[in-house]
Amino acid sequence: MDLRKAVAVTAVVFTPLAFGQDADNWKGETELGVLITSGNTEETNIKGRLGLIHEVETWRNTGEFRANYSETEDETTAEKYLATLETNYKFSENQYWFLRGAYEDDRFSGYDFESSLTTGYGQRVWNSGERSFLDLSAGAGYRYNKLEMVNARGEDAEKEAIARLAGQFDYALSENALFRQRLSTEIGLDENNTITESETSLQANVVGNLSMKAAFRVKHLSDPPAGSEDTDTETSLSLLYGF
Repeated sequence: MDLRKAVAVTAVVFTPLAFGQDADNWKGETELGVLITSGNTEETNIKGRLGLIHEVETWRNTGEFRANYSETEDETTAEKYLATLETNYKFSENQYWFLRGAYEDDRFSGYDFESSLTTGYGQRVWNSGERSFLDLSAGAGYRYNKLEMVNARGEDAEKEAIARLAGQFDYALSENALFRQRLSTEIGLDENNTITESETSLQANVVGNLSMKAAFRVKHLSDPPAGSEDTDTETSLSLLYGF
């Protein structure tokens, strides 16, 4: 099974659910961080992100698209693209069913691409206003990660069933500042490769809808491809515009 097709199916499911609703229920944010240096060190770092959320009484739909690029002395040192789509059906005030698709293309990860499709149960276990909440979810699905090189077993891809655990904690420190912690782990049920990701961020309003955001991301693989590190980290400072 090619997970690229499965993620496309998720997008097909997501799109009519989201766009078929009142456009006034859309919210989003764009994020851009750029660092260019010259002289003794020539380096370019670019980070871009688009996040969208649409929520009505029974449905919540989210999409996130990221791109990271770094270049030093005319040599590319990082190039990554990530897309995730998720739809939630809220069958009670704080409980929901989710369907999530993810696709990542990281030039330096040892994978040609990584993809997954998961579904399961989620609950908003704590809620204090629109900007402060804790969501926890658990589910199962399938992972298809295409390797750049054939592994020791002669395989060109990792294909396995997975269990997914995830959480998001948002806390409004004030009217103008927000702390966010995201944590997820996808556990391979066949080859036992566990992928854990964490993002910690703090954003503060500058003026109007413009904010400054500082973030720290970690991705850890228990069994990375040959020649690749098991942990990637990313520290960023960027401007964020909400709409």
